[in-house]
Amino acid sequence: MSRKHHKILLSFDLDFTLVNNQEGIIASFNHALTTHHLPAINDKEIVGMIGIPLNDMFEKISDKDPKVLCHSFREYYGSKGIYQVKLFPGILEKLVELRCSGYKLGVITSKKEDMAVKMMEYLKINHLFDYIKGESEEMQTKSDPNLIRFLREEFDDFKIIIIGDHTNDALLASMLGCPFIGVLSGYFDEKSLLNKLPNGLEYLILNSVAEITSEIIHSLIKS
Repeated sequence: MSRKHHKILLSFDLDFTLVNNQEGIIASFNHALTTHHLPAINDKEIVGMIGIPLNDMFEKISDKDPKVLCHSFREYYGSKGIYQVKLFPGILEKLVELRCSGYKLGVITSKKEDMAVKMMEYLKINHLFDYIKGESEEMQTKSDPNLIRFLREEFDDFKIIIIGDHTNDALLASMLGCPFIGVLSGYFDEKSLLNKLPNGLEYLILNSVAEITSEIIHSLIKS
């Protein structure tokens, strides 16, 4: 008989943790640049910025108003780029398994919140999550105090584990003082992820979310 885990929250990043959306992001980013007569940049440079707020991505490569570029990005992304996405192998089965085992699941992403919801609806995984948090008026970044407050107030009696491929996910775990599961399905190596964690914080580095098990989860949770 499987055990139930009503007091453990698993909070996932989205891009390159659960889904591979590289094609859609690259196409949308360069569409925004070329629409405003700026040169397209290479795929590697775009990929290296994925996971930080979109405004910051554009500020790194152009002096043009990032709000204008973000608008063009989102127009293309909302109509085409958002559908150029796939779940990583084994992710759907793993999410269903974790949900059926009684864990609470959530998503925290740097993506615009309405876009994240739309993508997850397209992939038919939105119903598996208790919340989907992305960039909005209430949350600008993963280190936003409003996000920290939400997690601490809404899940005050839960053990929380942050799961993601990005250094910002490791930073969020550090700010919450909760365990971190880093996955190498994105573009950050183990050393980069661990550099954001304070000494003594429980963590584990895996190749994929599909490798997570109840045994792993409970090994990170301390009484």
